[in-house]
Amino acid sequence: MAKKTRKHADDLSAASKLAVDATQRVTEVVQAMHTTIGSGPGVLGQPLSGPLKLVNGLVYGSIRGVTRLVGKTIEQVLSTLAPLLGESTPGPERDAVQAALNGVIGDHLAQTKNPLAIEMSLRHEGHALTLDRESLRAAFPQATGKVLVLVHGSSMNDLQWARQGHDHGARLARELGFTPLYLHYNSGLHVSQNGRAFDALLDRLVAAWPVPVTSLTLLAHSMGGLVCRSAAHVGAGHPWRRTLTRLVTLGTPHHGAPLERGGNWIEFLLGVSRYSAPLATLAKLRSAGVTDLRFGNLLDEDWTGQDRFEKSQGDPRTPVPLPEGVECYAVAATTSLAGAKRLLGDGLVPVDSALGRHEDRARSLTLPPSHQHIVHGSNHLDLLNRPEVFERLVAWLAG
Repeated sequence: MAKKTRKHADDLSAASKLAVDATQRVTEVVQAMHTTIGSGPGVLGQPLSGPLKLVNGLVYGSIRGVTRLVGKTIEQVLSTLAPLLGESTPGPERDAVQAALNGVIGDHLAQTKNPLAIEMSLRHEGHALTLDRESLRAAFPQATGKVLVLVHGSSMNDLQWARQGHDHGARLARELGFTPLYLHYNSGLHVSQNGRAFDALLDRLVAAWPVPVTSLTLLAHSMGGLVCRSAAHVGAGHPWRRTLTRLVTLGTPHHGAPLERGGNWIEFLLGVSRYSAPLATLAKLRSAGVTDLRFGNLLDEDWTGQDRFEKSQGDPRTPVPLPEGVECYAVAATTSLAGAKRLLGDGLVPVDSALGRHEDRARSLTLPPSHQHIVHGSNHLDLLNRPEVFERLVAWLAG
């Protein structure tokens, strides 16, 4: 099945829309800083605040108006030039850039209906699958009942499972008879939003699969593990859930990632001073998916009705156990070499978080030792192609 082509004008239109949004946002920041600094120290009573706000309102209002006009003009020009710009099949470079953009501001892209927002789909060889029996039979003429779905991490896409000539899914297909499919999703959305969408997608997949599904295995990297756990939780009792036999997570921040918690503190510190406070809005450009990584949110109630940028007081999550009746495994990477007294994380995720360990027993995933593995001298992305990881996958999934 050939990949769908994409009009170049559509990409340019989406990029121009994003540029207009960015210009508007930066204009708001500059206006706020101009007003604050120009008003003088608070102890002086800010005597110029009234006139200054009026002038600033006129000046920056004009800038925003011109920006909107430019955006509309670009749209009109592109609609005229669309037949001349042509179209082509998107390549891995474009997919990688789009995935990174979705990871950082994917929620904004979805809310503004920007064409660059990724719509969740199951893919095979880089193109979206149509989930009906005939289409799946044509895509997988040698389909087996052992279905493997690979779920990528934040700011990545399905094609990036292939790294340095290795793809866990392709190798597991050859050696253990799995039929691999790859999830493609907007990692900037809340984990729980992607979890619900994934739940619905898996129900459709299992119902339309060309042969009876004897086992469904989910293999997830990084954020993908949170999406899988969220889907398994919300999908309890659904048809696909009864076929789920194994879940393997690679470097998943089950209990969050320090980098996002650090970003939360930076945002708080910027807001301490009224002069730096406008800059704190730039920290709020990061997506809902990114802020979910602070503690590893899985459910709607972990974020609904809350300011996700507010400085966190402890871990507010609702504890979610591993899916019942499913064999679960976890691999953690550490940049430390074997024998080190203290194990560092993989550059993004601490070892304890990746293995589901937590000082609060209610939150700990309590995986048995035989279902855990630590890869030494490895970083977060190395989990995608390290031979040691693949050997462990074969050992766990061969049964």
